Amino acid sequence: MASETRTADERQPLALLFLYALAYAGAVIAYTPFLMLLLPMRVAELAGAADIRWLGYILFAGALAASVSAIASGWLSDRTRNRRGWIGAGLALSIALQLSMAHFTSVAALLWLVVAWQLALNLMLTPLIAWAGDFVPDRQKGHLGGLLAFAPALGAWSSLLVARETPASFADNLWLVSMAAVAAMLPLLVAGRPRPLPTDPGSVDIVQPPRRKSAAAIRMWLARLAMQVPGAALASYLYFWLRALDPAMTNREKMLLFAIGLSLSIGAAMALGRWSDRRDRPFAVLALLAACTGLLLGAMAAAPSPGLAKLAYLLFSGASAAFLALHASQTLRVLPDPARRATGIGLFNLTNTAPSLIMPWIAIAIVPDCGFAGLFLLLAMLAFIAAALLAAMPRGAH
Repeated sequence: MASETRTADERQPLALLFLYALAYAGAVIAYTPFLMLLLPMRVAELAGAADIRWLGYILFAGALAASVSAIASGWLSDRTRNRRGWIGAGLALSIALQLSMAHFTSVAALLWLVVAWQLALNLMLTPLIAWAGDFVPDRQKGHLGGLLAFAPALGAWSSLLVARETPASFADNLWLVSMAAVAAMLPLLVAGRPRPLPTDPGSVDIVQPPRRKSAAAIRMWLARLAMQVPGAALASYLYFWLRALDPAMTNREKMLLFAIGLSLSIGAAMALGRWSDRRDRPFAVLALLAACTGLLLGAMAAAPSPGLAKLAYLLFSGASAAFLALHASQTLRVLPDPARRATGIGLFNLTNTAPSLIMPWIAIAIVPDCGFAGLFLLLAMLAFIAAALLAAMPRGAH
């Protein structure tokens, strides 16, 4: 009985996990509609015929700023041990910068505003992710990962709000996205009160040597990088692939396909996350999802009809998003130094930005000669590499 009581005390209330998942979804809503639709539309309006070139400049500069900010903000929140304060400051700054973009009509000014916005956004994101590692015990990380799968799906569905048939102004859409993000994040910041996490004799931070945890963290980092490249490719080139696959598809139908695919990840991530908590097999689940992603990319390359290709994409999107959600929570197991957890998260976030810097060059080298099928086969190989890295993780690594 005493053992059961101790186990219950070490768990956080389910309501707190829901508040955290809602706040994480708010962070995703803060950038998904903006980067996928609002920013390209604004660049096209301001830059005219040079829109693709200017969008490339802005995205490249923003990715560099995000990389620097993720590490710096992680270091700051580790030093001060004040996650909530940095999250609130980053939220306020990023919203203010985003809303100010409506008042500038120079594309060069927009570039620098996006750089500043990325710095502020990651001032919020990195401490938010690290905060979960501070209060969620290992035995609930699979469950948390399942809940985090709601975030990209809600981000995708929020994009439909700004892709409606009767378009609103750029300023109105910025207000809509910003207020949705604030509404989702405030409940955690105001009412989130995690229980202090008691010392757990079975915790990874106590039983695992730092060298073993470092090796596990490197494997997890490489696996996430290998899986983020396909995600970045489909995010960047989904429009062009669907246009070639089915020229009759409207932009709203493309966004709807994207949103449905991410929504499929929710049930899979929640079921597999709970299973991994009960069986204590987090890396086996990640390896399975990575392998499924590779198979589905191969199916997209070889599909004999547009309908089957779209179906393969829907399943790919669901498997990939489930992998990333569960990976995000299980990464917290293997960071070598809990006192520098947010700094470690900042380094892991490089796997989110690096693919955006290298993916265009891969696509340019492959698509003109081999088509999207050649690109998808290369991406499938990367997914299988991720699966192999995770399948070889020793069970005691966590």
